[in-house]
Amino acid sequence: MDTNKYVGIDVAKDHLDIAVRPDGGEWTIPNDVTSAMELAIRLKEIQPEVIVMEATGGYEMIAASELAAAGLPVAVVNPRQVRDFARSTGKLAKTDTLDAQVLAHFGEAIHPEARFLSDEQGQKLQALVTRRRQLTEMIVAEKNRYPKSHKTVQTRIKEHIDWLKNELKDLDEDLKSFIQESSAWGGKDELLQSVPGIGPITSSVLLASLPELGVLDCKN
Repeated sequence: MDTNKYVGIDVAKDHLDIAVRPDGGEWTIPNDVTSAMELAIRLKEIQPEVIVMEATGGYEMIAASELAAAGLPVAVVNPRQVRDFARSTGKLAKTDTLDAQVLAHFGEAIHPEARFLSDEQGQKLQALVTRRRQLTEMIVAEKNRYPKSHKTVQTRIKEHIDWLKNELKDLDEDLKSFIQESSAWGGKDELLQSVPGIGPITSSVLLASLPELGVLDCKN
């Protein structure tokens, strides 16, 4: 009997629905960095064969990055592929929406390829993406700190926010250049950005954390 675990994650803007097969465990968490880090710890304990998420145009970015950085096998798949599979098995009607259980079932039956970062380029790009997340978090923290601070230091906080924004802008340019200068990854970047809703930054994040995305048939 197959005792392996397969995880499906249904991604929404504000939350993630998680399902585990074959035991049927289900729960919901916020779609934010802290929750994604906690999810990575929980999923490492069960050691799933694959974690399946659908490409949602960016909402999957946080969870996908954190899970992949934790060394977990993540596969971000085309929603149409999962929908076609579910319909073929009689699990999905034409008007039904995909859910975490359907994604977990897809992972159990199809075993979509998920790879870990190993090559030097991938690790360099992951470092850039990690730094981008840090800058974004610092901007949010300073913005939250600003209205609570004495007016004596508000000017300095505002200057720091502006500096962080400039750093973020420069880093985004570095990410773009890194992708364009890599012949091995440039084609993957172009393929990913051909999917509606995926821009250069989301593409960079996905390529850093999930290099196998470059081989997905995004047009099917």
